[in-house]
Amino acid sequence: MASNIPANLTAPIFAFDTQSGGQFQSETRMIILAHGLAAGKLAEGQIAICNTRTDARSLAGAGSMLEAMFIAARRNAPAQEIWIGRVADSGTAEIRTITVGAPPAAGGQGILQIAGESISLELAAGMTANAVATALAAAINGYYNRLTGMSLPFTATAATNVVTLTARHKGTYASGLDIFVPVLDTVNAFVGLFTFATTTAGAGTPSLANILAAMNDDPFEIIVSAFDDGTNLDLLNSFLGEVSGRWSYIQQLYGHAFYPKTDTSTNLVTFALARDTWHLTMIPRFTDGGNAEPGYIWVAAVVGRIAAWLGGGANGDVSRNQSGLIVEGISAPRDRAYWMDYATRDAMLKNGVSTWAVNRSGQVTIDKIITQQQTTNGAPDTTFRDIQTVYQLTYALKKFRAALAYEHSNKAIADSNPQNLDALTTVKDIKATLFHTYREMAGVLENSEEALLSMVVERDTDNPNRVNMRLPLDVVNPLDILAGLAVVYSQFRDAA
Repeated sequence: MASNIPANLTAPIFAFDTQSGGQFQSETRMIILAHGLAAGKLAEGQIAICNTRTDARSLAGAGSMLEAMFIAARRNAPAQEIWIGRVADSGTAEIRTITVGAPPAAGGQGILQIAGESISLELAAGMTANAVATALAAAINGYYNRLTGMSLPFTATAATNVVTLTARHKGTYASGLDIFVPVLDTVNAFVGLFTFATTTAGAGTPSLANILAAMNDDPFEIIVSAFDDGTNLDLLNSFLGEVSGRWSYIQQLYGHAFYPKTDTSTNLVTFALARDTWHLTMIPRFTDGGNAEPGYIWVAAVVGRIAAWLGGGANGDVSRNQSGLIVEGISAPRDRAYWMDYATRDAMLKNGVSTWAVNRSGQVTIDKIITQQQTTNGAPDTTFRDIQTVYQLTYALKKFRAALAYEHSNKAIADSNPQNLDALTTVKDIKATLFHTYREMAGVLENSEEALLSMVVERDTDNPNRVNMRLPLDVVNPLDILAGLAVVYSQFRDAA
């Protein structure tokens, strides 16, 4: 029975060998792929585990995309294991200007929102435009939200009544950074005071190639990318592919990628349909809706909110409907016309675009998160549409592999084992392991008895050292729709 104690010993000995009996524990790691700053300790093309927002600031730099995304994810996933990967930026940093007009003579409080963060400035009576510009630039550079840990995505300088803002990173992403003068319950001294302009548009698109290579063979089941361009999405899709990627037999690392996209509803659908894959999920928003936080913060927050359930295979959380979960730290679009109504959500979901909603308190909530799968071999197919299915399969395959390793590794295969030798296993034994493991996953898989009838385990006819298996999996489904009929009577009829 003891694998390390030889069978042909002669000298007396009383000994025990030790080995694990096997105890499966699932893991669901998240990695965030975005830009960091040179001030951070994490070099371009490197990855590192990140536990706290202090770690994020130290590794990625204050005000960086990575820091902001980590804070958004951690706020929604307080116990999630999170890694960050610094993607090199390239191109040109966006530059904008804020020209200050004549301040109100009596002064007052001014509020300016940048990327959803509110900068407050008290204007003294008689304050000049140049003084306002100088004070505003200082407030932007020194901004730090002590409650959330957020800094701003711009640096600022001031000269001759003008504040010049420079994006912290190079690239086109900066066109989505929002600057807004809000209307307050009280008077906002900044209303009508500023003229905004973009003097240098951000240019350049990064490549995820180096950071994906840096992930090597480390498992990352949840991949959150800040970038929505077609080239990088193709890289992610290939990286996760079934032929030679992370879902292939040669790697078996699994994983799924999430990315943000802001555009018109028509363009969002067109973009999603152009990538018919279950390895990608789009988190959408509408152009011109008045989006405070940038898309990269949205995707980190939304995915962080569902991350714990995506890893909940043991208790069935992975199979749950996710509708109504409140996403912390992001704002609904300022224009209510761009809140997703039911017809919009239904149409989006039929075309590979995930959806969100806004509750009566104005909070953004999860509606339904899906992949972009539309077809298989050209035929309509919704098998992998629900995000739950991807992570149900991830959990199930890991658990099956672990059970097979515990019970059948380092064995010889035989047609039968009449003496019940520990060194031998049979196809019947392997099938029993698969069935019992299947039955243990009641929150992930159902109809185990029916699955057993269709399960095939057999020795290969050309290679007797090989066992072939066909394992049908019937996944538990999220309860998305309750449809009932309410029958109204003026008076119930007498049953008699």
